[in-house]
Amino acid sequence: MKQILVTGGTGYIGSHTAVELQRAGYEVIIVDNLSNSSVDVLDGIEKISGIRPVFEQFDLVEKDKVDAFFAKYPNIQAIIHFAASKAVGESVEKPLLYYRNNLVSLINLLECQLKYGVANIVFSSSCTVYGQPDHLPVTEDTPRKDAESPYGNTKRVNEDILHDTIAANPQLKGIALRYFNPVGAHPSALIGELPLGIPANLVPFITQTAAGLRSELKIFGDDYDTVDGSAVRDYINVVDLAKAHVVAVSRLLGNKNKAGYEIFNLGTGNGVSVLEAVHAFEKATGVKLNYKIVGRRAGDIEKIWADTTLANQELGWKAEKGLEETLLSAWEWEKRVRGIN
Repeated sequence: MKQILVTGGTGYIGSHTAVELQRAGYEVIIVDNLSNSSVDVLDGIEKISGIRPVFEQFDLVEKDKVDAFFAKYPNIQAIIHFAASKAVGESVEKPLLYYRNNLVSLINLLECQLKYGVANIVFSSSCTVYGQPDHLPVTEDTPRKDAESPYGNTKRVNEDILHDTIAANPQLKGIALRYFNPVGAHPSALIGELPLGIPANLVPFITQTAAGLRSELKIFGDDYDTVDGSAVRDYINVVDLAKAHVVAVSRLLGNKNKAGYEIFNLGTGNGVSVLEAVHAFEKATGVKLNYKIVGRRAGDIEKIWADTTLANQELGWKAEKGLEETLLSAWEWEKRVRGIN
């Protein structure tokens, strides 16, 4: 059974990916510092898959601990690197935190990959590398722009680090997956998005407002050049997204990659406004939301959605779940966490 290291594996996307990897027959080893997740997530993974992943708690910024980890687990075949600070707004306020966490962790991993002979890495990137694109939808050939936030810039710089390291070390292979906006939860409602503190993403703020934890949902801006003035995103179901990582790992391990370093967009190909998402949630759940329009948020872009042709054709992967089904899964997860019938 091939061992896969999943960094940030108790986090939102990481936990769903761990489940899908296990279902595909891989052995999962999780590293997480639990800065924005809970060790209880391992219970949810185990209940879904029947397998409890190996778990090691430490910070990837600490090079000696990363080195000791790879010495302890010499049979790792591939890495999926999720671990990163990820809140756009916070990154504007605390840029040094983001540059340290997000850049140093990848550098430490790559150095240990070279030292210990781990050839394959899948990197969790983001559509934020495109900034506000001139043309929509965005393809993998759409020029990257100066990032709108330090968070977005760390993804851009990390892509460059990965590209340059693989170019200099052809024994390494990597795939960067540029996510659009992951939402929803596992259909079992045993794992989902549970940010610590005030949510930075739309859907957990929606579900927490619906559950009564938040008095109102703030919608940042209604004066964008969009269908209803609110920002437009490409919302992709987290399980669909997780399955793409399994395909990417299998591509690398099967030597099916067409270049040492590849990039794929992961989205649905559909742009949905924030207000449309709010109304879709209300329709799917029957719950009315108390929301308020406020000013734009620093670092946000106006509109973006994916051209997913390359991922569909090359990976044989496609997002399958619709928005209402996805938002309902997020609500079922929230209800279970909060003990709501």
